[in-house]
Amino acid sequence: MPTERKSIHGQWSSRFVFILAATGSAVGLGNIWKFPYIAGENGGGAFVLVYLLCIAVIGIPIMMAEVLIGRRGRQSPINTMRTLAYEENASRHWRLLGWAGVVGGFLILSYYSVIAGWALAYVFRAGSGLFTGLTADGVQSIFSNLVNEPERLLAWHTIFMVMTMVVVARGVQSGLETAVRLLMPALFVLLLLLVGYAWNSGSFHQGLDFLFQPDFSKITANGVLIAMGHAFFTLSLGMGAIMVYGSYLPDNASIAKTAIAVSVMDTLVALLAGMAIFPIVFANGLEPAVGPGLIFQTLPIAFGHMDGGAFFGMLFFILLVFAAWTSAISLIEPAVAWMVENLGMTRIFAAVLAGLITWLAGLLTVFSFNIWSEVKPLSLIPVFAESTIFDLLDYLTANIMLPLGGLLIAVFAAWKMKRESSVDELAMGDGFFYWLWRFLVRYITPVAVAIVFLNAIGII
Repeated sequence: MPTERKSIHGQWSSRFVFILAATGSAVGLGNIWKFPYIAGENGGGAFVLVYLLCIAVIGIPIMMAEVLIGRRGRQSPINTMRTLAYEENASRHWRLLGWAGVVGGFLILSYYSVIAGWALAYVFRAGSGLFTGLTADGVQSIFSNLVNEPERLLAWHTIFMVMTMVVVARGVQSGLETAVRLLMPALFVLLLLLVGYAWNSGSFHQGLDFLFQPDFSKITANGVLIAMGHAFFTLSLGMGAIMVYGSYLPDNASIAKTAIAVSVMDTLVALLAGMAIFPIVFANGLEPAVGPGLIFQTLPIAFGHMDGGAFFGMLFFILLVFAAWTSAISLIEPAVAWMVENLGMTRIFAAVLAGLITWLAGLLTVFSFNIWSEVKPLSLIPVFAESTIFDLLDYLTANIMLPLGGLLIAVFAAWKMKRESSVDELAMGDGFFYWLWRFLVRYITPVAVAIVFLNAIGII
């Protein structure tokens, strides 16, 4: 029976640990770096309401589908899709969905590690008081000096990849579980400390009004599409991470309850990040809609002009590192699991090999910001004329691979798996809530993700 299949890698000791691990996978730079600035660019409170609706309609149903598939297969995403395609009498080509998730996670981590390296570097820059009293030009100069020197970027990229390999090499319970048990509570404590700091900034209520008071006149069709896209991406869907984490989920754990809990905790982190960031931005007369530079170029100005700014700035970037670290271990885990299952490697050797390959691929991103900044591989295509290698990797993964992965996960779970299989694995009966999930994942979420995909590639 499929329900009796066991993962050779072990399993989480409890549903709570899975929630921590999956939340750690979902919580990353997207919550603390991207969510605040896209909320700032799209009007604040009204955007947040649309985003929460999208989490409920798109994020939770697809997360349930991905965890369902992962626990049903109890293997790496590649082997899970191969096994389930056979059991469900579906085409053997469905195994390519597993490959796409593993490759997508690998490519994302190759550049994600470099960006996480920026956060590592900023921990020491903030803690040393380097930002104290600096102007916008001074902060911009610090950022430019970091990304323009390949040796510095390479060093921080290397340190972060080693941190990731060490955790993954130790296995599911000794490595992944121990890490999330420590890092996720620490992440929430740091967030709450920073919210407390923002409370005393003098502009806390202005920040709350901006984040939670909806002004629907500021919502545009493009803003809705951005909310839909971020609701999907923020939960780490479509890249194999949630599928492989689901394969370690105990049989008696409710998939629906865990998916809802992960989505709630992920959204809570994003909102707390906004509550920590926007009051500090407003207190210093800065612009909340500055875009991607909010974290590395705008906030350092604020920390540099506030009492205790050096200490709390250091805490903020430690928080960013923790969030990136918990995501990174989930991105590399699918590849490590496949190597152990198919190549007969020890887990330590597989983690080192996967980490080394990812590190080498990360050199493309490291050099994209400096010595290869003028290299535009697809310059003959107008839309990519100014895109560096890093830009192309980001576009390929975020705009093509992940939406397609999420779309196909929904299709496989709702259309290719037998109803009896999904009823059995979800263990929520055959009543209203099962049929609500089935309706959403069959008809609503595929259409929504398809719209996100078509918008991302410029068709709509």
